[in-house]
Amino acid sequence: MAKNDYYELLGVDRDADQKEIKRAYRKLAKKYHPDMNQEKDTSEKFKEISEAYEILSDPDKRARYDQYGHSGINDQDFNFDDFAQGGFGGLDDLFNMFGFGGGMGGRRKNGPRRGADLQYRMEISFEEAAFGGKKEIRIPREEECDRCDGSGAEPGTDIKTCPECNGQGQVRTSQQTPFGQFTQSRVCSRCGGDGKIIEEACHKCNGSGKVRKQRKLTVNIPAGIDTGTRLRMSGEGQVGEKGGPAGDLYIIIDVQDHKIFDRKGDDLYCEVPISFVQATLGDKIKVPTLEGKVQFDIPEGTQPGTTFRLKNKGITHLNGYGRGDQYIKVKVMIPKDLDDKQKELLTEFAEISGEEINPEHKSFLKKIKDAINI
Repeated sequence: MAKNDYYELLGVDRDADQKEIKRAYRKLAKKYHPDMNQEKDTSEKFKEISEAYEILSDPDKRARYDQYGHSGINDQDFNFDDFAQGGFGGLDDLFNMFGFGGGMGGRRKNGPRRGADLQYRMEISFEEAAFGGKKEIRIPREEECDRCDGSGAEPGTDIKTCPECNGQGQVRTSQQTPFGQFTQSRVCSRCGGDGKIIEEACHKCNGSGKVRKQRKLTVNIPAGIDTGTRLRMSGEGQVGEKGGPAGDLYIIIDVQDHKIFDRKGDDLYCEVPISFVQATLGDKIKVPTLEGKVQFDIPEGTQPGTTFRLKNKGITHLNGYGRGDQYIKVKVMIPKDLDDKQKELLTEFAEISGEEINPEHKSFLKKIKDAINI
């Protein structure tokens, strides 16, 4: 099912500034929030406008959307659960508008959180893209501190339950509004939403529970990959928090150019020089392929620019079934610096073939012939 246009969802022009976008979102969020509107499909409508706001309020995501439409936005660009829990500031901003202070952000702070995704650009050779293989990379990322095991506390010291929020990480209050009674959750100011109080911070990670390291990884390169392909390595992104899962690592592929071959899809193209004699009489020549040189029969009378096909000599299809083809374009090389005998023979060939030769050139060749016969 096709998605609705983000600008139309918010009711703003494509050149709307951030103030207009925010104002439109607030108005619609107030109208369609499930706690304020019990009509059917309200929840789905609220998710749609929240997604539109998250994309259009971010300059990078908005630029990608303006250029490529929905195809320029991926699953990592919007997650409603993260949005609702304050990960993007979306509903926090909405609840602040209603006078609820801390909004909903406290719910997310104390619970497990998935680690951030990472991206890494990897350059590979033309041959690696064609045949696949393995490649080792090193990426900087945050990992669980091995001194405190991610707790953030110096080993041997205590971690106490926060007395302010009783370990919940949030303080709940109720407030009467024109729309009814709302229960507000705000982040506990004493523990910062952790629900725990660390007596002494870990000396290695300074209480964060994470340290930055260089991680060595082996990337499996599938045969047939091309520039721009994105490989996903699950769980190899940033470490999660509070026991949450790690994010993913996305490998963006850049394939080096080849000295001989050009690639179009899974087909290969190359140019092979032959002499005009080979083009005229035909010959057996050696043609380069990805696996090495193979013999190919040039038929007699081959014209300059003629293209031949070598079946199944191209790139392996990325799905693993079959290969593309290789196309050979012949380039007939015209000889230079012919001697007199070669020119004479060519002239005779032209006369036999009924081809007209420039008179001055013919006269010059005749003089040479006469001189030879003296």
